[in-house]
Amino acid sequence: MDTLDSVIVDVNDVFWTYLLIPLVVGAGLYFTLRSKGVQIRLLPEMFRVLKDRPALGADGKKPVSSFGAFTISAAARVGTGNIAGVATAITLGGAGAVFWMWVMALIGAASAFVESALAQLYKVRGEGGTFRGGPAYYMQRALGKRWLGLLFAVVITLTFGFVFNAVQSNTIVSVAGTSFGSGEENWFAPVTGVAVAVLLGLVIFGGVRRIASVTQLLVPFMAVIYLVLGLVVVVLNIADVPRVLADIVGGAFGVREVAGGAIGAAIQNGIRRGMFSNEAGLGSAPNASATANVSHPVKQGLVQSLGVFFDTLLICSMTAFIILTSNPSLSGRQGADLTQSALQTTLGDWAGHVLTAVVFMLCFSTLIGNYYYGESNIEFMTRKRWVLPSYRVLVLVTVVLGALGSVSVVWNLADVFMGVMALINLLAILPLSAIAFRLLSDYQAQRRTGVDPVFTADRLPGLTGVECWQSAPGKAGQPVETSTGR
Repeated sequence: MDTLDSVIVDVNDVFWTYLLIPLVVGAGLYFTLRSKGVQIRLLPEMFRVLKDRPALGADGKKPVSSFGAFTISAAARVGTGNIAGVATAITLGGAGAVFWMWVMALIGAASAFVESALAQLYKVRGEGGTFRGGPAYYMQRALGKRWLGLLFAVVITLTFGFVFNAVQSNTIVSVAGTSFGSGEENWFAPVTGVAVAVLLGLVIFGGVRRIASVTQLLVPFMAVIYLVLGLVVVVLNIADVPRVLADIVGGAFGVREVAGGAIGAAIQNGIRRGMFSNEAGLGSAPNASATANVSHPVKQGLVQSLGVFFDTLLICSMTAFIILTSNPSLSGRQGADLTQSALQTTLGDWAGHVLTAVVFMLCFSTLIGNYYYGESNIEFMTRKRWVLPSYRVLVLVTVVLGALGSVSVVWNLADVFMGVMALINLLAILPLSAIAFRLLSDYQAQRRTGVDPVFTADRLPGLTGVECWQSAPGKAGQPVETSTGR
């Protein structure tokens, strides 16, 4: 097992270091230049769009709003990586890794804009008046390559629906066992796993509207708790903040780090952890973006760019400041254990129990988001009615099994799967980005006239494969959802 784990790690390191990281960074820089820094220029517009409230759907029910889609994607983004991943980056790459996480977020937000705007443009009508979409859909509809969409759909379903959800349930058992002192009891892991599976089942069998309603409550609540906790730590250690900022910048560019080769570790761990945390360009968040009922595809592109900032510049930064201002010993500590030690150093042992509750909420919301990404792609692959309920049952079984054992090999395999997923998505959105930039130009032209932008396919002549943005006869300029088949 150790040999297999070592081989997977070696392959994964080569794949990410020499292929994926350069591709993600290069694509992000290209999108930033082509869009003239859309992720910075339109930051105020992102907050305006987030408040949009859609009208009732065709079935008379409340559709998924921009904020609802934002929270679905945030539910998958904001997970243990924000607590354990940042701590690991600091352990392996030093304080300078935090700087490169920030850089990755600023660059990656442009990639998030492109993939999410495309997902909105090429979304399709789902059951019950909802929408479906994502990379698999624009690979088929815009590129005309259904085989590529099927490949992506299989990879993301395996990665998020099963592997990552097993990791999340295992993490819940781990932190709960540490907090309650029951980690070694034979009954604790299976009972906890079953309990988590039951809670998850109540959500996922309710459909995308219930997913959105749960995450709209859970994600802001867990984020506020964690941010308040972190803010207290920073305030109590306010005198150390200038030192921490100096360490972050100095560790990213310092002469000592260059001489010792540590700057390479800071860059690699910062960029890699940043990508795992905010998922910009990986092709996961577009599945949530497509569910929103908005008047223009660009709106959801902007919302998902904001999601990258929310994840990395806010949540991850708070973890970094908790660790670096508390200055706990790094000896023998890595991941969530380091963050827990930092909280206890400043606030006392009770903070460790609070962190356990926060990690549970983070992991549970991630289970919900991960499940939905698989659901969306299952419906792309097949319309057979028995498949989706079977997928839901298998997800719940995976959650229970993930709670029972070690997931070191599975986690490293997930890194490879996620890398393959990102590679497929980036190769698709690079040629399609021209369409996203045309959408952006149309959106900005309408905003300059003082109106709330509304998109219909006839505004961009030559588009093919668009289903949900056709003009209604005699009502040009008003979007209607029509079904033209797949």
